[in-house]
Amino acid sequence: MASTPSDPTRSGIATTNDRPVYVVGAGPGGLAAAAALRARGVRAVVLEKSDRVGASWRAHYDRLHLHTTRRLSGLPGLKMPRSFGRWVSRDDVVRYLEKYVDFHELEIVTGVEVSRIDPAADGTGWVLHASGGRELTGSAVVVATGYNHTPNLPDWAGTDAYKGELLHAATYRNPDPYAGKDVLVVGVGNTGAEIAADLADGGASRVRLAVRTAPYILRRSTAGWPSQRTGILVRRLPVSLVDRAGDVVCRISVPDLSSHGLPRPTAGLYSRVNEGAIPVQDVGLIAAIRAGKVEPVAALDSFAPESGEAVLADGSRVSPDVIIAATGYRRSLEGLVGHLDVLDSRGRPTVHSGRTSPKAPDLHFTGFTNPISGNLREMAMDAERIARAVSRSSKP
Repeated sequence: MASTPSDPTRSGIATTNDRPVYVVGAGPGGLAAAAALRARGVRAVVLEKSDRVGASWRAHYDRLHLHTTRRLSGLPGLKMPRSFGRWVSRDDVVRYLEKYVDFHELEIVTGVEVSRIDPAADGTGWVLHASGGRELTGSAVVVATGYNHTPNLPDWAGTDAYKGELLHAATYRNPDPYAGKDVLVVGVGNTGAEIAADLADGGASRVRLAVRTAPYILRRSTAGWPSQRTGILVRRLPVSLVDRAGDVVCRISVPDLSSHGLPRPTAGLYSRVNEGAIPVQDVGLIAAIRAGKVEPVAALDSFAPESGEAVLADGSRVSPDVIIAATGYRRSLEGLVGHLDVLDSRGRPTVHSGRTSPKAPDLHFTGFTNPISGNLREMAMDAERIARAVSRSSKP
């Protein structure tokens, strides 16, 4: 994608050009915010450090499809085409984002990385310190650098002794390089669960899945009813009520895998969500475990210094050819905004969407939650809220 911004007046929308709103990140959240702002006549310039929009989506593994339905995953002003099917593939998400930019005539500047955001010297607006020594002043800023920003690879004791291949799930694409190999997947979130199933289907000789805490596993849909719709309906209900209902649904719809090494979870489903643990959407894991193609084992604890074996939490040792760490990501916002006192103890924004911190007015965040109602849906709603808030604050 060319880095030259499109003409912001081509669509006939009157825009403000003095101190535009800068949007940091050209993923779904950033593009949605820019489109919603543009629709309200506010000039928004999207800054993207890579050379194309949707960089994180392009880097996901080949098999990935949305766990949310096409109808509930569109961004403001443009529906996803019906031809994409109910569960949209990674490649179609990328096509949609590219079309979204063209459709809304968004201003995208690629190859620009923002390293720090400071209040403007005159007390109004923000200064963005960017690559190439740039200093850009905006009336407001929307940070949309992504929930999955920096791969988190644990510092396991004895890692240097391990003789096999160790990689983070961020670099996994498909099972072809691992055909005939013994693979240990560490982490049973949605990524780890799907990679394990992918490897089992793709010819790995053995696939083990290291589990620290038994996850809630949900069917992506039951009798045609997507679990996302349930997530939307229960989001405002009391946590204890959703915990009880979730436990009943899981027991009815998901078989007990305890005899295969994966016990049922004990903590409440929604309680876990509030702690950041999203239920696993089943896209093949259950069948793979029941067929013995994926073996749940204890969590990876360390590596034996003398042999390089992987030592599991139950004391057992395994010697896989490959270890794929599906161990999550960090938001990595500290360098960008950590000095503004807008992050909590876990590095997450203390406020998001249309609200801003009193300590940092007109500094918005989107895409830093992981709701059971669907990320794209929530980012679309955030975009509208941000646009309303910015539009109000920009009025004299």
